[in-house]
Amino acid sequence: MHRDIEELRTQSPRPETPEPDSRQGRRNPREAGVQLLDDDGAVSVQLESCLKHVFAKYCTPRPGAAAQKRGELLEPPEGAFLSAEGLDAWARDTNGAPFDEATKEEILEFMDVTEDGGLTFKGFMQVYQLQTENDEEETWRDLAAHGFDRTLRLVATRREDSDVDPRLTSPTS
Repeated sequence: MHRDIEELRTQSPRPETPEPDSRQGRRNPREAGVQLLDDDGAVSVQLESCLKHVFAKYCTPRPGAAAQKRGELLEPPEGAFLSAEGLDAWARDTNGAPFDEATKEEILEFMDVTEDGGLTFKGFMQVYQLQTENDEEETWRDLAAHGFDRTLRLVATRREDSDVDPRLTSPTS
């Protein structure tokens, strides 16, 4: 049985705190115009767009190559999921190493997954919603690792300019 994001949410230990910018997920300066979590503690629309792009880089099936060539944010196809290999690649690109077996088991047990154990986009969002509630800076580091700045804009990096995912190219390209 899969849990909904609502079930995984924890209440703030100080919900009466008058400074919303001081709560996890809402610490970005107001002038930036974006926050990772909305006022209800859910993933913000802006963060969801970034997460779709990150998820789409590793999911099965792959998104069309046309959007990547145009430099647009990627969108995962309907029914996409992260296979074990996709999960490892995402963890390696984000944190420098794949997850250990205990972490993988925890993700598969508590997050939304397919019948075959692939992490769905809903499960991917659950991971980030929980992480952001507990350690917003870790989420900002993850986003930076995938080329996003503090305004949640995808900025060019040397790696993105030079690396082409071999799964997106044909042998004749």
